Amino acid sequence: MEKDKYTTRIRSDGAQSRERLLLAAMKLFAERGFASVSTREIALAAGANVAAISYYFGDKAGLYRAAFREYDPNTPEAFAAWTRPDATLREALAAFYGQVLAPLKQGDIARLCMRLWFREVLEPTGLWHEEIENDIRPAFAGLVAVLLRHLNLKKSDDDIDRLAFCLVGQAMHMMVGLDVIEKITPRLLGSDAAIDSWIARMVDFGEGMVKTEQARRKAAMKKTA
Repeated sequence: MEKDKYTTRIRSDGAQSRERLLLAAMKLFAERGFASVSTREIALAAGANVAAISYYFGDKAGLYRAAFREYDPNTPEAFAAWTRPDATLREALAAFYGQVLAPLKQGDIARLCMRLWFREVLEPTGLWHEEIENDIRPAFAGLVAVLLRHLNLKKSDDDIDRLAFCLVGQAMHMMVGLDVIEKITPRLLGSDAAIDSWIARMVDFGEGMVKTEQARRKAAMKKTA
């Protein structure tokens, strides 16, 4: 029994050490970029041993990759939830926006994630390209498929792609503009309930976009009939 308690404590301490390294790495990489940060600085900021980086992540590149992806909301389970063939449009949009905005319920982690992603875009190491190909492109294709299903269309076109980007844009603008929103209307980010209100309104606005596109297509068909 005593041995089991000791093992549990060691594992718990190890998980905490890994978490501290990740958070310290996210902060330093976001502030200064991958090339300008040493493993020694990360370990010092995390209150950990440099050897712990090798143990948990292999090397600095492995730590950067983990920091970049650790809080990525694009999980297979989340993707499956909003692309369900039997989901209504509102259910699909609610699951989609719930997934994208989930990091905002983790407080400062969301800001660190955004700053790290921006840093990667400005000083690419190759991970952003991987993110586009492995996560963003499939998610976009999934959203287009949802729109085609609810608009009763068999094939996508430029306007469906525009609609998909506009739907994504609601959430992305919020993520990118966190500092501005917090400065002007902090009450809109003050709690999990506030984030849930954002999600609910985005579902309303998103449904409105889809209905507007549906009406536009019907009107165009009448003109050509």
